[in-house]
Amino acid sequence: MSSSVEVVNCPVCYRKYPVTEIESHANKCIFLNSGENDGASTKRREDHDHKETNQAEKRQKREGYIEQNHVGQSHDEIEVPSSSSFRQTFTSPVPLAEQMRPTDLTNYFGQEHVLGLHKVLRTLLEKRDIPSMILWGPPGCGKDIFLPHVESGTITLIGATTENPSFSLNSALLSRCRVIVLEKLNTQHIIAILERTLIVIDGKIVKAGENINFTKPGDRIPRVLIDEATVIWLAEMCDGDARVALNSLQLALQARDQDSGVILISLDDIKDGVKRSHLLYDRKGDEHYNIISAMHKSIRASDDNAALYWMTRMLQGGEDPLYIARRLVRAASEDIGLADPMALTVAVSAMQGCQLLGMPECDVLLAQCAVYLARAPKSREMDHALALAKECIAEHKGPLPSVPLHLRNAPTRLMKDLGYGKGYNMAHKDISHLTYMPKGLENVDFFGPSESL
Repeated sequence: MSSSVEVVNCPVCYRKYPVTEIESHANKCIFLNSGENDGASTKRREDHDHKETNQAEKRQKREGYIEQNHVGQSHDEIEVPSSSSFRQTFTSPVPLAEQMRPTDLTNYFGQEHVLGLHKVLRTLLEKRDIPSMILWGPPGCGKDIFLPHVESGTITLIGATTENPSFSLNSALLSRCRVIVLEKLNTQHIIAILERTLIVIDGKIVKAGENINFTKPGDRIPRVLIDEATVIWLAEMCDGDARVALNSLQLALQARDQDSGVILISLDDIKDGVKRSHLLYDRKGDEHYNIISAMHKSIRASDDNAALYWMTRMLQGGEDPLYIARRLVRAASEDIGLADPMALTVAVSAMQGCQLLGMPECDVLLAQCAVYLARAPKSREMDHALALAKECIAEHKGPLPSVPLHLRNAPTRLMKDLGYGKGYNMAHKDISHLTYMPKGLENVDFFGPSESL
């Protein structure tokens, strides 16, 4: 595919570069070839030449990447590494997830709803009509992949986030961007990524009942063997995060002796490297609010199983137990209230217990409180009455009414002379016939028919 970007030769090294990059490159070349013939200068030039060659190759890939018509590369097209490159893959300080990051759409899995044929994002890329956009999706689903392909010389914002842009971006910026929602990768997407990775590292997936025999002439002995059930288990356990799946595989491989011939990866090897801390739960992201909302609504609906599940999922995901406890205190008044006044006492006690014990000992306190609140009788009378009181104050026309004189405090002689506190007594209002609401609001009643469930 021919490029419309003008290229020129560097006056120092005579390589071709886009006009938008030539100045930066030429400055580097002048420094690296500044008359020094010592070993350090030579080493800098060699490193520079290697880096520039890699960058040139990447530019060539970027120029032609949108000509591809499919997502996902066939196994026959993937180059199998040599023994030395296999070792470099796992001794490199670069994580496997970074090494396997796609450089074009041929190795990109998932997101067919926006990257499939005739879908919005693919159409924009093919037309090279790239708008300012925000890629919103869960961790490990492939958001940073498009950043290198911003057209040279064009000021275009492409952001990638796991958080809800409505909360994390200011409205002026958000209004100028198109938000594209990326979906969590499903199990089949993760399996496809793992299959490609195993081919790249000269591995083989062994299906159930398959006879492993490499004694025939010409048989290629793979470096890594892993059974199909283990790959499926890993794909299901990583919760749609390809980075977690690849890093877990890398940990399992790094723990094995690289000089022992064929490396056998079992389910136990994978489990040893996998921790459930990768659960989809971001304490500052959108899922943080989704799950706490699910717990609260489960309590309101008296579903003790669901309330316990969502509470436990937050704890397992690393949520601050005091954050959960504070929401339980709120639910005790908002959704139970005077139907069971002990609910508030239980919730406050649970929060104080969390402060004293901390994790992991306080988990059972939160579990007990969540289940108690779910099973308790419900009444939203207080929350409803509070809302009406707020509405009465917010919608009052003109200045807010003053406090009746007989309800005012009279600590000084002057205040008493002005009538502050005059006629006040502690009798019941039906006996004293005093009014306690401001003038004009004497007949307002915030407590209508009960909303008890």
